[in-house]
Amino acid sequence: MIRVCLPAHLRTLAKVGSECKLEISGTITQRTVLDALEARYPMLTGTIRERSTKKRRPLVRFYACEKDLSNESPDAPLPKEVSNGQEPFLIIGAIAGG
Repeated sequence: MIRVCLPAHLRTLAKVGSECKLEISGTITQRTVLDALEARYPMLTGTIRERSTKKRRPLVRFYACEKDLSNESPDAPLPKEVSNGQEPFLIIGAIAGG
């Protein structure tokens, strides 16, 4: 069971609590987590990744085990603590300012 934490506005859109739990088989990567998340919550499609390219949106960041994974390959395996459900995969909305 993979635990995913979403920012407040996406939790509201998906009508979920503080964490989503997903069953994913095989290697756990950013891509497999996001594919499963969008399949279970289709209203999130296009909010985290671009619809056509599947690239991370600019103001969205991914974290796990206190490490920024945003620029990692989407097919790189996530840490084992995420794969076994000990730690959540965090999707964070970045803030831009000036």
